[in-house]
Amino acid sequence: MGGAATLSAVRRLRGWATDERRTARLLIDNEPRLAILVGLWLVAASVTSTLLLLTLGRVLAHVPPVLHDGWSSPAGHSLVRWLVVLGAAYAFSVGLNGVRAALGTIVKVRLTYKMHGRLMHAVSRPTGIGHLEDPAVLDRLALAQGTLMTFFPADAPLFLADVLAARTSGFLACVLVGTFRWWLGLLLVVLNLAMRPRLMKAQMKQVQLFGGNGGIMRRAFYFHWLATRADAAKEIRVFGLADWVVENLERYWREGMAASWANLTELRREVAKLFAVVMLAYLVIALYLGHEAQRGAQSLSHVAVVLGAMAGTVLLGSITFSDVSLAWTMSALPHFDDIDDEVARRETVHGGGAPSLGKPEREIAFEHVSFAYPGSTHEVFRGLDVRLVAGRSTAIVGPNGAGKTTLVKLLAGLHDPTDGRITIDGTDLAALDASAWQRQVAVVFQDFNRYPLTAAVNVGLGAPAHLDDHEGLRAAADAAGALATIEELPDGWDTVLAPDLGGVELSGGQWQRLALARALFAARHGARVLVLDEPTAWLDVRGEAAFYETFLDITRGLTTLVISHRFSTVRLADHIYVVDEGRVIEQGSHDELVALGGTYASMFLLQSTHFTDGDEEVMA
Repeated sequence: MGGAATLSAVRRLRGWATDERRTARLLIDNEPRLAILVGLWLVAASVTSTLLLLTLGRVLAHVPPVLHDGWSSPAGHSLVRWLVVLGAAYAFSVGLNGVRAALGTIVKVRLTYKMHGRLMHAVSRPTGIGHLEDPAVLDRLALAQGTLMTFFPADAPLFLADVLAARTSGFLACVLVGTFRWWLGLLLVVLNLAMRPRLMKAQMKQVQLFGGNGGIMRRAFYFHWLATRADAAKEIRVFGLADWVVENLERYWREGMAASWANLTELRREVAKLFAVVMLAYLVIALYLGHEAQRGAQSLSHVAVVLGAMAGTVLLGSITFSDVSLAWTMSALPHFDDIDDEVARRETVHGGGAPSLGKPEREIAFEHVSFAYPGSTHEVFRGLDVRLVAGRSTAIVGPNGAGKTTLVKLLAGLHDPTDGRITIDGTDLAALDASAWQRQVAVVFQDFNRYPLTAAVNVGLGAPAHLDDHEGLRAAADAAGALATIEELPDGWDTVLAPDLGGVELSGGQWQRLALARALFAARHGARVLVLDEPTAWLDVRGEAAFYETFLDITRGLTTLVISHRFSTVRLADHIYVVDEGRVIEQGSHDELVALGGTYASMFLLQSTHFTDGDEEVMA
């Protein structure tokens, strides 16, 4: 049992050493010039305490002769010179603190920018989004960003420099004690080196316990986010949820921190035991040093230097705030590599290299497609067969939870089927260049993005390489019914659509028109497939009616997939699929499905009754 515990401790310490090297490489690889400056600071900080002690010894050595011969004696002049040196050394040590603060700020800013850029690049690189729906990946991402703790990963290199400077300074202090008795200096080195691993083991366990509760801490921070978001504040106040939000924040925070707090008791006991041993050893050494000084075996200056050095030797083995900070900040760094590995793994299995430009020419086919989200045993689709004829419009209807939006994700290559395949003109979608295929698909998602940017950029992001196509922007906005809204904005196309950035806010319907314009702008610049997921959900009656009138013009020449609960939209499609429990249960044109008298007909009849006044049918 003892051997296993020792082996575990050795592995943890090796992991610690690996993390230290990773921390050093982080600065050296990204900011080599700053790494040199930090290295120079480290050397200076390491020797400053020793130089101060040696200078103090020289000052004290001159005190007795000055008291005897006066300040005008050669000893007095020498004392003045040493006092000047001592003052300069002290000023230098104080200045090093300012240099440390400045370096810390610069390094943190630059590394934070690069580290966040690395994470953004990593999670954005895959053409799929499965990793962003994987709780384990999201936990690692939060830990890598440092959002779950009060320490920032970019601070790690400077904390490492602090720790190395302290340990070097502690070793040099042991050397100074060794000038009194070499074996005492060696004893203190051994004592401190034996103490440090035990303290580090407890500290590393503290960090590991916290990291293992990343999912719980993410829930806690969600409630913190909920309490500080203006868009969530409305319901929180209307329904009186403030206390509930705070209670959940505290509950998840306590649950996430419980193991770490419990380990603190063990850490305190370990510190107390080691402190008692060290203090006893230091007391014995101090008494021995005092005895030697009393009998005249040591000078006053040497006694002062050795006593001061004894206090500094604890830096070799103790755990400082910098050690604790380094442990927490370094804990985030392995997650960067984990995320890179996860992304690389997903990239190797997602997407081929076959050309996608100009597709589809004939059809898109879902062939016996089955799909379940990662970590779930529930299959959204089980043997789904759907064909989207090129240049025509197809609609998907079905109850909530039937997987209609999931079908869009599969079509856009955001997820891969767990079974079956999706073909584009007979070629497996998995064999196509996934990123290029996504440029062929323009989607108006039900939860479309609302970018806090100008109206022009909000539309132009459908084809960001063509933001200077002002005529195309106007044409897309006009087709989507958004042009009048944009032109009425305070600064027209240059109006920022974010009130908290000094701009304006749009209504839900106005935002949906901009999202549609964005997709149409993408279609103008090469996208061949237009997907409309609940395209009129945010529109009022007039807006919806206008959309119906322009539907054929909007979708002309495109392969269109419409997903909607509103049959006034669905009925405009050339072909309609009714999906339920993961399969197609009916298909045909609107008239054919109504005549069939099945699920579609009953849903259409149920909805149409809301638009009937007496015996007069409004929707017919």
